[in-house]
Formats: sequence, C-alpha cells, structure tokens
Amino acid sequence: MEVEAGDRMTANRVAALGVGMHPWGKWGKNFVSYGVVAARAALKDAGIAWSDVQFVAGGETVRNGYPGYVAGATFAQALGWSGARVATNYAACASGAQAIDSARARILAGLCDVALVVGSDTTPKGFLAPSGGERRTDADWLRFRLVGATNPTYFGLYARRRMELYGETETDWAQVKVKNAKHGLANPNARYRKEVSADEVLASAMVSDPLRLLQICTTSDGAAAVVLTSLEFAKRHGIADPVKVAAVSTVTPTYPQTAIEMPYLSTDSAASVAPPERLFRDAIAHAALEEAGIGPEDLSLAEVYDLSTALELDWYENIGLCKEGEAARLLHDGDTTLGGRVPVNPSGGLACFGEAVPAQAIAQVCEVTWQLRGQAEGRQVANAKVGLTINQGLFGHGSSVICVR
Repeated sequence: MEVEAGDRMTANRVAALGVGMHPWGKWGKNFVSYGVVAARAALKDAGIAWSDVQFVAGGETVRNGYPGYVAGATFAQALGWSGARVATNYAACASGAQAIDSARARILAGLCDVALVVGSDTTPKGFLAPSGGERRTDADWLRFRLVGATNPTYFGLYARRRMELYGETETDWAQVKVKNAKHGLANPNARYRKEVSADEVLASAMVSDPLRLLQICTTSDGAAAVVLTSLEFAKRHGIADPVKVAAVSTVTPTYPQTAIEMPYLSTDSAASVAPPERLFRDAIAHAALEEAGIGPEDLSLAEVYDLSTALELDWYENIGLCKEGEAARLLHDGDTTLGGRVPVNPSGGLACFGEAVPAQAIAQVCEVTWQLRGQAEGRQVANAKVGLTINQGLFGHGSSVICVR
C-alpha cells in the first residue's frame, strides 16, 4: 500500500525528548568529561534514567587519540556499561547530524525506543589541521601541505566570491557579527558574550583577506547531547506534544561541482558537463525541507554554520530565505535578527561558540529544541514552531535537521 506524503512525513518523526550541553570555551580537560556533562543534562531534561537508554551514537573526534575514534563506546563506558548498543559517526562538522540520523533510523526501524546522541571535542590552539603523517592521497592533507590553505583561506575565497558576484562589502559582513554577538549575550553556553560594533569588527586584524579576526569563528572545547525517543515512548511517559525531529539531511554533492568545496582543489568540472539541478549546499536544505513536507516560508528560525560572517549570508540563499544575491538586503532589513521574519542564529552561532566539531550539529538541535519549547530565555523567537539547522562537513557531508512543535 502506498503511503500518502503527509502520513509519511508524520511517520518519519521521532521525539527530541531531552537536550543538554557543556558550555563552550577552552577548558583544558579531556573531551569525554564534557560529553558526560552534556549527556547527563540531556537525560535529566528528558526525565530518563541512563539505564533506559538502548542505543548510544557518538560523534567522533579525530584529535583526541584512540578513545575519540570509538566515541559511542567511549561515552557508554564513561556513563557506566549498561549493555546498550553503540555506533560511532565521523563526518567532520556533520558528525553530529549523522549520529542523530543513525539514532533516529534505529528508532524508526523499531529496533529501540530510546537513544542518546553525544558529541564532544577538545581542540588545539590555532587553525584546525589534519592529523600528522604523510598521506599523499588525502585531499585534506594535500591542501595544507601543497598550498597552505588553512580553513580561513577557504573562508576568504568564499567571501571574495560574494564580493565579485553580488558587490558585498566588509561592512555588510560586519553586521552579521554584530547581530550574532547581540543574540549570544543571553546564552549561558556561549563562549563569547559581548556586544561588538561594526567599527570594532572592521578594526580587528586581517586574517584572510577580506576577512578579519572578528569575522571568523574560533576553535573551542564543548559538548552537546540529545535524547531521541519514539513518539509512543514519549506519550507513555506523559509528554503528548514533544519537539519532534521531522527530517535529517545528510546528502552528498552531485557531479559536477560548480563551486568547489573544502578541501578539494580543482578546476570547474561544469566546463565539460552540464551542472546539476542544485549546488551542494542548496541540496542539503532542499532534501531536509522536502522530507519534512514544508518550505522555507514555514521556518520560524534557523541555526546555520557561520564559520565566517560572509558564509552565513550564503546559507540564507542556500536555505531559500531569499533569492541568490539578496542575502545582504535580508540582513540589513532585520529579517534575520530576533524580532525579524526568520531569526538566524539566535544562539549566537559559531561567532559566539566557536567550533567543537563533533558537537556543533547537535548543539544546533539543542538550540532549536529550546526555542520550540519557549525556553530560550533572553533570546526567544516569538511563536517558534519550526526550526532548521544546517552545516556541512569536509569531503561532501551534508547536515541539516528540521524540528517541529
């Protein structure tokens, strides 16, 4: 029997019953300790005992030695061996979304009722870089070794692209930082909680022309966790209207790529092959919106991957909040500020948090959950009903989660 679209969308939903975080910062501790704090907070938020968890999905961190490579079991051991099943997910910055996807799929398959998803990281000072060793077939290793292309190098190239295509300026991007810094003031988990002016942004040191220090996110320690359950489990525990995960997108690019994504270095393959219907980042959002059965116009808020101020504007267009080239106008009109049509990064975004790679996609879901519950004190989006998260990981890993209330 064919399932109607509306029924299919409802059937694909699971409850986000509990969320928790360890504050972002530079704490100098083992990443596992942060993950345990976040996990216990999520379990407490859900009103669920650790012994009730049947499946643990961990976001892997490749910088923290052997335990980081087996994150599911690492967190299960730290919380106390209970016999729960585990999985470990690595997709760079999309690791958290993949972990959510694996837990959600297990619940939808009827293999468990309660799953815990945890991501945590301890980051080094300075730019993120590949692990050591000679790996001549590793594109990420090669872009550092051959051309010295750090992450901010790419951010600068993306920003320069917007300058050339749409005539945007440093002043436009400075306003993104001003907005996000103001949003993050009331977020107890944010690392940076200080308002800045556009003049202060433009006076900060140049890092990767045309991007300055206050236009690029830092690296941070931090953790986030979410407890997912079946809707039936939530109802049995007296929660009739939980926040629900309506869609998860983990799409990959479609050949040819007309905008080359980090870490690859290439010429434009579309010179000889017709371009795909959608670019990679457009496809990430499209897949999630299609699965949830909604459009961009239905969104109450969005948490996006603001590695740089200019990149945030890309996401406005990728999600479909505006047409290509109109993102700066959307920003200046106040549409993406708290009180606007679709607030973007009410949490403060990576501008206020920094990167804790396996945790950040999960942290976005935490923020959306708090917003949909009306619990985002000091940064609450009015009447929030639908929230979208979006980012991407190296090597073509898409990441978008849609939650509804």
